[in-house]
Amino acid sequence: MNTQDKRAHAARTQPPPTAEATELTTLRSQGSAGGGRLVAPALVGLRTSLERAWTPTETILYALGVGAGQRDPAAELRFTTENSTGHPQRVLPTFASVLAADPPPLGELTAIRHAEEALTLFRPLSPGGQVHTTAAVTALHDQGSGALVEHVSRLHDPAGTLVGTVRRAMFVIGAGGFGGRRARPARWQPPADPPEHRIVATVRPDQALLYRLSGDRNPLHSDPAVAGRAGLPRPILHGLCTFGFAGRLLLPLVGDDPTRVRHVRVRFAAPLHPGDTLTVHAWRRPYGVVFRATDGTGRVVLDRGVLAVSAR
Repeated sequence: MNTQDKRAHAARTQPPPTAEATELTTLRSQGSAGGGRLVAPALVGLRTSLERAWTPTETILYALGVGAGQRDPAAELRFTTENSTGHPQRVLPTFASVLAADPPPLGELTAIRHAEEALTLFRPLSPGGQVHTTAAVTALHDQGSGALVEHVSRLHDPAGTLVGTVRRAMFVIGAGGFGGRRARPARWQPPADPPEHRIVATVRPDQALLYRLSGDRNPLHSDPAVAGRAGLPRPILHGLCTFGFAGRLLLPLVGDDPTRVRHVRVRFAAPLHPGDTLTVHAWRRPYGVVFRATDGTGRVVLDRGVLAVSAR
């Protein structure tokens, strides 16, 4: 993510290398994305500290980047404007992912895929504000065909109060086979009954160009030449854009109050393309909803989704 667009200042510190991190420096990419060495001399335990500041304009831009107001411009004014009568500005909970720190360099951008995202909010985000973000790489797993890197960010307000956490996992294609431990599959019981709700949204052809203005300038999402080098027919939508779409579409099922959202998580199963259709399949639960999302062909793009809210 391009931190200059968020006025972020980063200070990185590297603790002594762990055994797994030392092993990582010897890995070479074997995948079709081509063979650069992973540039992380001490990956596990690497810590990052930075400041994230944002304005109401940036939270509006994020909302537009995840589809707010596209179907009906008057329907989501609380997210897309700051001065509409009867609609005080609110922030989409998934905006917290934009405030997380970026993982350290993991290799060629064309070989990196977002695997999982989980955010927890302890209080709602304000339309404008600042957080001090501390982050660390917490684990490295050998998945055979690639390496899975786990990364955790903690967001604190200027008073030092913990606002939220963002946990993500990144998959590095071709970086497996180094003898490390595989990640343990998380417990998940897929719903046996048909979904209670299906919410359909059309993704604009230029959606990735709009979403990238929130900071993620990876050319995999905009440049056909880069997408081609990654073995893709055309640029794909940012995984976190799909994540934001789903989180926004699910709000009406949990009381339509973004300030009550406490936890959102997904596994990224496949990329979504700009111009495609996104269908979110949801099952109600006492704490919120579980969900998955599919593209226009029925292929699952988000899986193992959970959106939990606080009690009223």
